[in-house]
Amino acid sequence: MTYGANITSGTSAFFNRSRIEMGTLRKEAERMQAQLATGERIERSSDDPVAASRLRSLMRADRLAEIDASNAARAANDLSYADTALQNIAGDLIRARELAVWAASDSMSEEQRRLISGELLQLHEGMVANANARTSTGHAAFGGAASGQAYEIDATGAAVYVGTNDPGVVELGEGQRVTRGVTGPQFAEFTIGGTTSDIFAVVRNLAEAMLAGAGSAVARDSLAAMDAGLESITRAQTAVGTRVAWIETVQDRQVASSVARAEEGDRTGGVDVASAITQLQQLMLVLEGSQAGFARLSQLTLFDAIR
Repeated sequence: MTYGANITSGTSAFFNRSRIEMGTLRKEAERMQAQLATGERIERSSDDPVAASRLRSLMRADRLAEIDASNAARAANDLSYADTALQNIAGDLIRARELAVWAASDSMSEEQRRLISGELLQLHEGMVANANARTSTGHAAFGGAASGQAYEIDATGAAVYVGTNDPGVVELGEGQRVTRGVTGPQFAEFTIGGTTSDIFAVVRNLAEAMLAGAGSAVARDSLAAMDAGLESITRAQTAVGTRVAWIETVQDRQVASSVARAEEGDRTGGVDVASAITQLQQLMLVLEGSQAGFARLSQLTLFDAIR
């Protein structure tokens, strides 16, 4: 009885030990297969606490970088809208100067100057509309921090700036920032002969003078002011272009940093595919051998065991 009980006990222990060993091998193989499928070596912090901590830091850096990249894209977009509007305003002012040159000719009749006045008023309207251009977020491109329009037309028909004097800045991360745009006065105002004026007033005043029957001298006098206005717009366009170039440089750095973090993440928590495949093959061979050996041993009868 004692001998039979020992045999039974040993057989049970053998089955239990074999089941545990094959279960462990099977779980390890499944873990390796999951790593190959996901490309991730670490499933839990306990797998590699140091690497897991570094991966969390990289993930936080990625989330912050997404905010910085979004800010950079928004700033570039705002400046793009501003640049397009400045081009349109400059085009209208060039056309107004062309009309002023015609009106400055002594051969022009009063009726012809009145016709020129009509087009000048249309150009003034278009310039104000472009000065009130909105970005994709609905913000006034030239209004600074103001939420409404940059310019309003007062009771006399003149364009009056109602925005703020600060165009605002956008944070780009890592201590970098960029001015969001330019304000209306920064591109529209200029000083000539010690007097400050703006391009809207110059065009409208000339239109009203032509309509009132003013002669060629008034048109000639307006040319210098229009040239000063064009110079002011050109300076603003240069500032906008410089800021866009700076944002592009920052965006290139952001992309490079993102790639570097991704590569570090792969090294820290990624799977060495060649090594993982080799380990998986070894595990499968051991598991298959264990299963085959267990199958042969489990088929032995008690008579075979005591023979």
